[in-house]
Amino acid sequence: MPKLEDVGVTVVNTVKRSARQPAPPGVPPCRHLGAQCRSLRVTLRIGELAEGAASLDHEATWLLGHTQQIDFLELWEGEGDLYVEAVLNVGCKYLREDGGLGQCLAHGYQGPAPRPVRRQPQPLQLGGDRFVVVEDRGNVVRRLPMPARSLPVLGSAAVIGENPCASAQCRTADNARKAACCRDLQVEVMCTRGQRRLEALVRSRRSPYLCKIERPGDYSLEVEMISACGYLGPDGVACSLHGRQRADGRTAKPDLCFEWPPKNRGLHPGCVFAPRRRRAGRS
Repeated sequence: MPKLEDVGVTVVNTVKRSARQPAPPGVPPCRHLGAQCRSLRVTLRIGELAEGAASLDHEATWLLGHTQQIDFLELWEGEGDLYVEAVLNVGCKYLREDGGLGQCLAHGYQGPAPRPVRRQPQPLQLGGDRFVVVEDRGNVVRRLPMPARSLPVLGSAAVIGENPCASAQCRTADNARKAACCRDLQVEVMCTRGQRRLEALVRSRRSPYLCKIERPGDYSLEVEMISACGYLGPDGVACSLHGRQRADGRTAKPDLCFEWPPKNRGLHPGCVFAPRRRRAGRS
């Protein structure tokens, strides 16, 4: 019997993963290349409503300020907590690209590379004394002038001697230097134990931009992200909210930004609070 090739029939070998075949352990059960290769839509928990509006304003302003790699959408309340819908713009570690083609290293899928995420601007500094902050659990535009006798801004010559972080050579895991505490953060991603696909997608993000993923309970994951604060000044060090006040007298800068990190606990390399090593040969 003649072979198909001998009679002019082209044979194409195709390998197709069965829809019922489970993905390897820890790999998202994706069926094709798609938006999940570039980013991930999630719900982030901000805090408990019982903390009060004043406390939540600070926590939400702090979280929603980290806009470098996170697109923040609507804020909402439910079951005694304040949440925000968000898009984490961190790609999947299994995506490999070559020109306009993409390949999933976990499943072997190939095709046109997923389109880059088209992000919308999230301006927080609107010019002059106008800023976007969270007030009463919602985004608002407020005029936040400096008081007559204002505090010097972090990074200015006047504060170099007062603020130990102003000239620190601290760095985040991507080796970006200065203001490391303002460029990475820990977030709580709502994800139950039953949401296995979502958990696998979270755990497949590229490190160090999303890493140190832990499950503290049945309903969420705690992750660390690199996503710089949008209130940083042009030099990437000075905080544009430093010294400013809200209309009710509260500091415009989130209160947790004033908390110095505890010594010897989770400090960034180069942090001024890290213990200095003794030189060899000295007691």
